Amino acid sequence: MPELPEVETVKRTLQQLVIGKTIKEITVHWGKIIKRPDDVAQFCHLLIGQTFNNVERRAKFLKFILDDYVVISHLRMEGRYGLHEVNELIDKHTHVIFSFTDGTELRYRDVRKFGTMHLFLKGEEDINLPLAQLGIEPFDEKFQPATLKELFKGTNRKVKVTLLDQSKLVGLGNIYVDEALFRSGIYPERIGKDLTDKELKKLYSEIKATLKEAIGLGGSSVKSYVDGQGEMGMFQQQLFVYGRKGEPCKVCATPIEKTVVGGRGTHYCPKCQKM
Repeated sequence: MPELPEVETVKRTLQQLVIGKTIKEITVHWGKIIKRPDDVAQFCHLLIGQTFNNVERRAKFLKFILDDYVVISHLRMEGRYGLHEVNELIDKHTHVIFSFTDGTELRYRDVRKFGTMHLFLKGEEDINLPLAQLGIEPFDEKFQPATLKELFKGTNRKVKVTLLDQSKLVGLGNIYVDEALFRSGIYPERIGKDLTDKELKKLYSEIKATLKEAIGLGGSSVKSYVDGQGEMGMFQQQLFVYGRKGEPCKVCATPIEKTVVGGRGTHYCPKCQKM
């Protein structure tokens, strides 16, 4: 599933592709993607004539800002957007098409059909699900080492489990939690509240640094991810532990190990991240 760097990269490419374009027609081939409103026809009707003013990101969600409405889109496992000419062949996995007045189309393609779209009046999107219960953004100025300490306080949850909890801290998934914990020298099964202030400060710095570097390289294409222009991310070439089970650690040459934490496959170096 795309994490913060991948969704941020898609956001930035879509800003170049769709801002200023006005919707002429919408075609929905798989109605289950539209979660709000319940009536797909109403979803289409309300958006006709609306112009894309901006594309934003909240956690792992895209926010399409139109004149009067906001479309909240989650890519899930395989979702992707692409801009096409109206006469281009439509792929069989294309499920939603936003046709514009200039003869181009924004097409949403999703092999697994797990993606979702919610439509809200402007101002209502952040106070309703799926955005209402999200935690703090890693790049929010209010996010500090003390924030991490507060998130871990009063619970015996393992540090990785808490970092994956989107109601606490958003945008981090399996890849970037594993990478940030390695770079911090923290064993993923440590209890979060037991981390020292020094460890919290290091973890805070490495979360931000890891995400920033990943965004700079367009995210990680470890499976099928591409950005809004069809380009792969390149951060996977910089990964220290994720997906490298049995390979030598880039720091100490100890074979990378894999375990399960909170139901998620977890990669770590047993020497650099001592229990």
